[in-house]
Amino acid sequence: MMKIREIKRYSREAFKAVSDLIPQLSPESPPLSEEHFRKIIRTKGTHLFVAEYRNRIIGMFTLATYPIPTTDKYWIEDVVIDKSVRGKGFGREIINYAIEFARQQGAENVNLTSRPFRTEANRLYKSIGFTLRETNAYRYNF
Repeated sequence: MMKIREIKRYSREAFKAVSDLIPQLSPESPPLSEEHFRKIIRTKGTHLFVAEYRNRIIGMFTLATYPIPTTDKYWIEDVVIDKSVRGKGFGREIINYAIEFARQQGAENVNLTSRPFRTEANRLYKSIGFTLRETNAYRYNF
């Protein structure tokens, strides 16, 4: 059985596991520093969760929350399950957990983005009930 827990304190085990999962999510991302990891877990409104199976961290996701004038925003970010255990329903479990956590925090809805080439992830999100929004996403790089 999988267990999901929020990381609220620094541990070498959690830092290493999250660091090892990031390249599976985003190969072009720079390595995670301990300083940035500590910043994530101490930032109000940022909830980093890990999924454990057979005493090993096998996945993660972040739920980011922040208020804006029109509503409170809830975003599921950086969802990844280790490639060695994909296809066993763990992705569905963590997304459902994230949705329920957001609901308990008072969310009216929850958002996420996924790159088009992540076909399995996109299929999963649609099967859970997420709908594709008609929008443009922009980024300004420094």
